Amino acid sequence: MRGVAPLVIGIASSPAERRQLARLLGGTEAFLIVSSVDQARKFLDVAGTPHVAPVAVAAPPVAVTAEPAQGAVTPPPTGLSVDSDRRVLRWLDREIELTRLEHDFLRCLLGAPGQVWTYERLHLEVWGNVHLGRGSDMHSVVRRVRHKLARLNASATIHAVRGVGFRLAPL
Repeated sequence: MRGVAPLVIGIASSPAERRQLARLLGGTEAFLIVSSVDQARKFLDVAGTPHVAPVAVAAPPVAVTAEPAQGAVTPPPTGLSVDSDRRVLRWLDREIELTRLEHDFLRCLLGAPGQVWTYERLHLEVWGNVHLGRGSDMHSVVRRVRHKLARLNASATIHAVRGVGFRLAPL
């Protein structure tokens, strides 16, 4: 359906799982988190979505395997920035050059620090194509960016959220 943004509905029973799910879905255009399948059904009924066919899905409970949920998105460390005109990463008074992919990747993460960027969304934003399941290209960029952050002694790193994507986090 054109012109209609997709809505992702996440179901998590505990407050900790709902916070974790919110962090994981943070890059999604529109999402709703409810605590039960019944709540999701009630929402769909109230929203008047007769074109949505009910689907029975036996989903396992959300596994909270990523880092502990935080109340607010963590701001980037003061002094960490990307100079897009010169394509450099700047930490305090030090700089290091970036490739185009490293630059575009860091701009995404710095634009939403603490937020998890999914593999799919990063592939669209940085590579301009659809993620096909192989992550070697992305992991290579992450490894190089982590190395450059370490060379600058920046107080930030890139955390992997297993099976989901990456986020910028303070050390």
